[in-house]
Amino acid sequence: MPSNWERIMAITKEGMRSIAMMKRKMRRGKKIALLIDGPNILRKEFNIHLEDIVEALEQLGNIRVAKVILNQYAPQGLIEAVANQGFEPIIVPGETGVKLAVEAMREIYNPNIDIIALATRNAEFLPIILKAKEKGKETVIIGVEPGFSAALKHGADYVIVLTPRGEESGERKDIQNSKERRKRG
Repeated sequence: MPSNWERIMAITKEGMRSIAMMKRKMRRGKKIALLIDGPNILRKEFNIHLEDIVEALEQLGNIRVAKVILNQYAPQGLIEAVANQGFEPIIVPGETGVKLAVEAMREIYNPNIDIIALATRNAEFLPIILKAKEKGKETVIIGVEPGFSAALKHGADYVIVLTPRGEESGERKDIQNSKERRKRG
């Protein structure tokens, strides 16, 4: 009768190298695809920075895909700032919602992604959240008040509520798991 170790060696074709690679991947955490609705989140009045979003998501895993969808009215300085932070700026003529939905669906079907994170306040993206969950992905919604959709908050596995810089001296973000929210409510 083969031992556990022999069974593991038989499962992998390359033996030790594959096992070491599997261990490294497990230690790295979950892989996150982050998609940001630029005109909805990156507004001057909210004073939210990309670092705030990245910092909040680091608690859940590693960001592997980072895209910011912007419309043609985005200032050149914002586009440069997005690129300098390591995000891929995607500029679309007109409405950003369709492009964000297309990019989200691409990542939902990406087998290398574990978590879909959307930074938006708009309830029109609820079907994307539901489809991601249907396909076995964990979901994160990142938003800011006022106007943060209650439907999005209840549909996602995790909710990150960002508060504008300088508004509170303490913690700037509140990460909630949907199960914790239901217990409180």
